[in-house]
Formats: sequence, C-alpha cells, structure tokens
Amino acid sequence: MKIGVIGIGFVGLPLAASFAKMGNSVYCLDTDAKKIEGLKNGILPINEAGLEDLVEFGMKHNLLHFTTDYDETLANAEIVFVAVGTPPGQDGSADLRYVESVAHEVGSRMKNPVIVVDKSTVPVGTADKVKAIIQAELDKRGEKIEFHVVSNPEFMAEGRAVKDIIEPSRVVVGSDNLEVAEKLRQLYKPFMLSGDRFHHVGVHEAELIKYASNTILAQKISYINTIAAISDVLGADVSQIAKGMRSDPRIGSKFLFASCGYGGSCFPKDVQALIKFAEKINLPEPYLNLLRAIEEVNNYQKSVIAKKVVARFGENLSGKKFALWGLAFKAETNDMRESAAITIVSELIDRGAEIVAYDPLAVKEAREVYLADKKGVSYEDHDKYSILDGCSALIIATETEEYRSPDFERIKASLLEPVLFDGRNLFEIAMIKNAGFEYYAIGRGDKI
Repeated sequence: MKIGVIGIGFVGLPLAASFAKMGNSVYCLDTDAKKIEGLKNGILPINEAGLEDLVEFGMKHNLLHFTTDYDETLANAEIVFVAVGTPPGQDGSADLRYVESVAHEVGSRMKNPVIVVDKSTVPVGTADKVKAIIQAELDKRGEKIEFHVVSNPEFMAEGRAVKDIIEPSRVVVGSDNLEVAEKLRQLYKPFMLSGDRFHHVGVHEAELIKYASNTILAQKISYINTIAAISDVLGADVSQIAKGMRSDPRIGSKFLFASCGYGGSCFPKDVQALIKFAEKINLPEPYLNLLRAIEEVNNYQKSVIAKKVVARFGENLSGKKFALWGLAFKAETNDMRESAAITIVSELIDRGAEIVAYDPLAVKEAREVYLADKKGVSYEDHDKYSILDGCSALIIATETEEYRSPDFERIKASLLEPVLFDGRNLFEIAMIKNAGFEYYAIGRGDKI
C-alpha cells in the first residue's frame, strides 16, 4: 500500500520503518528539516532497538522516503498516519495544536481520496474535530473529495517500539466504515500471521482504549509504590510482596515493580489528559479522586530517593558529591521526559550537593535540554566507574542492563563511603549487604 506518516519521532519513525519492511511504500513527513536531512543521511533522531536496520532496509529498497513536503506526501499516500506530538498543555489536558495543524494542511492540499489515521494519543472527540477541520478546508476550496478519519491508537513502549509494532499485542481501529476498517486490517495483517489480534470498534471507544490502558498500567505502578511505602515502615521487602501478588493470574505479572516512579512520553501525560477529560465531562468526585491519586503518588515517588539521601546525609548537602547512574526515564532509551532523575538531581543540587551523572544514551539530552539550567551537575557517557571517585554515595535511577551486575569491589573502593541508593531495586538485599554496602532502596525496609 501507499502510506504517509506525518511526525517522525518515537512513534512515527518505527511505524513507518515497520510498514516499509512489509513492502509498503512509505513517505515520512516532518516539518523539522534538520531531522529529515539527517534521516536521508542515515542519522536517526531516536534510539530504538532494531530501528536502524529497518530504516536502512527501507531506504535501500526505495520503500522509505523522507520529506518536508505535504504535497509530495499526499500525492503518494492512500492512508496517512498522524503521529505528531500531543504534549500536555498548561492545564494538563492534551495539546492538540499539532494534530489540528496537520488536519488543516491535509484539508487544504489533498487532491485524492485519503484515509487519515489518528495515531497520536488523543482525547475522545479528536477524530470528530479532525474530520470537521478537513471538511471545512475542502469547503473553503469548493472541493468534494472523499476522506475518512480513523482512530488507531499506538501501543508501543519506548525501548521496544519496533517489536511492539511487528509483534503487536493488539491492533485497535476505530471507524464507522466497514470498508475502511477492512483496509486497515489488511495493512496490519502481515504483523498478525500467528493470530488475528485486530479489534474494530467505534471511534470514541478506540480513543478511550488508549488512555484507559495506559492509566491502569500507571495505576499498578503507583499502587505497588504505595505498598513499598508501607513496606518501609514495617521493615518488609516489597519485592517479596509483589512476587506473591504476581502469582495470582487475576492480578498479572506486569508493572508490579516498585521504583522511583514512572516517566516518559506516555504515562504522565495520558494520566493527566484523562483527568482533565474526566473533569470536563463532570465525572463524579470519587472517580476523579482515583485518577488524581495515580498522578499524586507518582509525583511524590520521584522524590523518595532524594528524601532517603537527605535522611542519611542531612539537610545540608554542601560539599557532598553523588554519582548518578541513569538519566533517561527507563532503560534502552535516550528519552528524559518526566524522568525521576530530573527530580533527584534538582532536589539534591538545591541542597548544595554536586552530581556527577552517567547514562549510555541520555547525556546529550540532559546537558542540552532537561538539566541545562542546573549548575552543579556534570556528565559522563563512556565509563560509569570513572564518576565514582570522591563521591559519598552511588544513586541508581534506571534499570539499564549494564547496572545490574557491576563490579561492587570497584564501586566500594572508589566511593568515600560504601553507600548505595537503588531506585530500581536491582539487587538482592543479602547479597549487597554482604558486599559491605549500606543499601537504601524502594520499599525494602529502610525508613525515610
């Protein structure tokens, strides 16, 4: 098929490259000319496992095309995916300006029938709004061209986006047109040869499925972090409690891992957006309180490691230096949006501490964007051990694989004191204490 993807970021690029891998001709449009020029030269703007090989394949076989030109994209696409950002606005609701901008461009430029697919995470009613904008632009031009607007939410986790597209847990398509839904099913069929996981629902149902899915996963994280807080008070180990819970098939095994909080581009903004939508439709307070608690617990959780550091070293951290492993919000990505590391660094620096941070992927993002205004933090992106000398403790903020089996003797020899703060509960308590460390983790018996 002839596909267009508008917005070549964490969603759009893996999606486009995966469609090209299946033999589709894909035009990738982004308004960032520098990004497009880089892609034409094989420079990817994001880090995703397997993505570089897919992009190389698509370009080599002339299936993947990069452009900033709407006319070129619309002339070569029968289905156009909208994968632009929907960041939280000032009030926390989804900012639809980029989605609406695309709708205006499509309506004012389209010359052939097209299926417009909302791939971005958007609140209920967005497809109706996009349809109205496109129709208004066509009316303005005096044109009658057939088009359809479909909701097709993405279910991609950063760090495994390619796998999530090529081996989808489900494909949800919201459309009131059976022929359009069938065309989307045929497009996705090569990804589902081992079993049909295609769900055709109404447009509003599809839009809500995405928010409902992400919010319940975020709820599980906030819930187990609440149990972790209870565990700290009791001197219990939340890892053992979670293990017992996960054995119940009704509860499931995923997302019950206590940590220093969730971040990224999805959970924080989707929970916020659902809260704002619920407020907009005047959902009763008991339901609203449940949604708000998910966000409130997570915001507090990001500060727990900093609180443990202060409890151990005192309110005034002047003259203290701490090593930090992990800047991104999770392993195998350079994305720092809503990362717990931002909170940890900010709160410790505000108390006079110095931070030396290591991350294999996210140093550039930290230095240039997310911690650019923070004095007292320096970075290393090649050797995690080199930052330990002269530090009072090591803090771990992500579950990156290379942190999971480190040289503990080397760590202990480099630090001023053998103190470790583990925001991801990577180590067994007995093992780390037998190695001679003071060990502070999440919900494992050390009170704040």
